[in-house]
Amino acid sequence: MRRIAIAVSVWCLAASTVAAVAGQELLGPVVSPEPQQSAETANEPGVASPPLAETPIGPPEVSYPVMETPPPGPQPGQLPQPRLFDDLGIDMGGWVQQGISYNAVDPADGFNGPVPINDRDGEYQMNQAWLYFVKPTKTDGCGWDLGGRIDLVYGTDWRYGMVPGLEDHVNSQDNFYGWVFPQFYMEVAVNDLTVKMGHFATLLSYEVIPAVGNFFYSHCYLMSGYFDPLLVTGLQADYQLNDNWTLVSGFHRGWMMFEDNNEEMDYLGGLKWKSDDKATTLSMMVDTGAQDAAGLNNRTTYILVFSQQLGPNVTYALQHNLGFEDDGSLRTAGDDAEWYGVCQWLTYKINDKWSAGARAEWVRDDDGSRIGGLGNYIGSDKGWLGLPGFAGNFYDISLGLNYRPCPNLVLRPEVRWDWYEGTTNLAGELPFDNGNDDDQFLVAMDMIFTF
Repeated sequence: MRRIAIAVSVWCLAASTVAAVAGQELLGPVVSPEPQQSAETANEPGVASPPLAETPIGPPEVSYPVMETPPPGPQPGQLPQPRLFDDLGIDMGGWVQQGISYNAVDPADGFNGPVPINDRDGEYQMNQAWLYFVKPTKTDGCGWDLGGRIDLVYGTDWRYGMVPGLEDHVNSQDNFYGWVFPQFYMEVAVNDLTVKMGHFATLLSYEVIPAVGNFFYSHCYLMSGYFDPLLVTGLQADYQLNDNWTLVSGFHRGWMMFEDNNEEMDYLGGLKWKSDDKATTLSMMVDTGAQDAAGLNNRTTYILVFSQQLGPNVTYALQHNLGFEDDGSLRTAGDDAEWYGVCQWLTYKINDKWSAGARAEWVRDDDGSRIGGLGNYIGSDKGWLGLPGFAGNFYDISLGLNYRPCPNLVLRPEVRWDWYEGTTNLAGELPFDNGNDDDQFLVAMDMIFTF
């Protein structure tokens, strides 16, 4: 299986290169279609696919959606900024995301299987009520600056952002709603070097935790906590080698950890590249480190993200994950765990109010060690409470629209089909319909109001 995984990795890198060349040859010069996304960071991993609003919804910085610097004066719907914040260069803002999903099979337990984020059938979810405070650093390659960020979130998404030693002290696992603190860190910038210290998002995947940074309501499996560290506590340095290349290197306490269960540190690092015209980006990142209390069970994951602007209104992106964990199998004691997959996005801006998008994904969890229903432990024994997941292939296809009637409001209708090819878990269950089905069809829509 490792040979297959390595072959998939090589294929993805080759496909990315072919797509980039084909896009430039067939469509001519690439023009960025969205005025509000920073030319320096548009389409980078962890930033947005086509942005959701015609005016900026957040400050320009490297963490979470990166938009262009807003013009002077208040923006439509923006929270009034206290005079002290203006004097200190601090920006305050946020959003409220709420939605609902309907499952064609109407599962008896009310859950949409291991589908991330919108995992409740027929039940209103306020996924994110988000408030941020940020002072971005800016040196333009010369001098130094200090900054930082704090994010506070309330909603159903807390189950996907909980880290041991932090949110488990303020929430009960039996609560459907709760608090999460996805980021609080200090940042120091010196010339071309930026270092953040604290609790922060890894930003390894094309999709991100904040709803405003994604085209779809639902998430792909590759970005869900199953295959991506998501949130870590430690230190990360970004060094801009030149206009095209950025080197990333750092260490942290482990996947989704505030208080580590061992004394070992995980390493996170890699390279990011962008073309001179900013239309093509490539990110190659690796995370590795011990996972159990004895400092063993080394887990290594590699994440590649490629994006290409294919014309004035079309964006293509591809993500490939590959991971291993020593003695990580939850099915056979002592066996190693292995997982890998590919996800692709294609989005098209129809006009100033409407955009259309498609997403197709395949992932394989060889040993049932990763996909188990991360947020589905409310009132059940599913998820990460000790019941092994599903060893097999997961596929999903999503089609959706973004409708922006005004700069601070977006509606995102979506249809999604998931199916599974593999064995039942150790409880004899399949992933969907309360353990009875190997596929499901969802119709969902959410609404995001930014301020």
